[in-house]
Amino acid sequence: MNNLVFSILIANYNNGRYFKECYDSIITQTYSNWEVIIVDDSSTDDSVDEIKKIIGEDDRFKLFQNTENYGCGFTKRRCAELANGQICGFLDPDDALVATAIEVMVDYHLKNEKVGHIYSNLIYCDSELNHLRVKKNCPVKNGDPHYFITDHSINHFSTFKKEIYLKTEGINPYMQRAVDMDLYLKLYEVAEVMYIDYDLYIYRMHTNGLSTFQNTNKANYWHWFTIMQAAERRNVNIENDFLSEFYRKNEVEKYVQSVDLIQKSRIIKILQKFGFLKWIKRV
Repeated sequence: MNNLVFSILIANYNNGRYFKECYDSIITQTYSNWEVIIVDDSSTDDSVDEIKKIIGEDDRFKLFQNTENYGCGFTKRRCAELANGQICGFLDPDDALVATAIEVMVDYHLKNEKVGHIYSNLIYCDSELNHLRVKKNCPVKNGDPHYFITDHSINHFSTFKKEIYLKTEGINPYMQRAVDMDLYLKLYEVAEVMYIDYDLYIYRMHTNGLSTFQNTNKANYWHWFTIMQAAERRNVNIENDFLSEFYRKNEVEKYVQSVDLIQKSRIIKILQKFGFLKWIKRV
């Protein structure tokens, strides 16, 4: 088993200040035959200097730099192209892996030769990597042309055989968001996917990673762009899927907004009653 190389793929942009914990989680892996492919997407901070200082002369870490800022899709695609391992897995530079993550994944890949993509659970943590809760994923049905991961059932830690990846079109370099979703859907179309109930990925939640309202809208756009691309590859009509999902999402958002308005209205009335908001007209 130790002859099989595992490629840890890291696409970095302005996250060098978090890389030390990521690095520590890699070098303490119980599985030792790995390499790390780091591609920096022309960071504007001191990320490259920080990463170079941390990895030192360890030739297991290979650092590459984009000549300009191309975005997430381009950078992750380049990571996959540069990987030498038979099995690959993406790790964000501000996140980390539990010590047995690679060993578990390699073991399951070897025992399941026909499976191209294996995923597990992630552990939500605060900015200091203190554990908050575990996000349990779930098994998915293979071979369903109308499965588009709209339920987010496939998530980190997610690994794939390089030979299976090469059977796909590869990561779309044009995409700015939903890049992982694009990859998972493509892998799903060419080989079996498997879920394992292990908590292997440590996901850091911090203010720099929180989406703004504008970014949420952008994420929704790329979400549906990815689904439409997959539908075209599969030659299926997703009009009903779109209408069902879009309508449900809008109804939920309207409900949340109405509840929010009602709550605000009640609070204002209470404050006015006790004379705290005399300058506000009664609602």
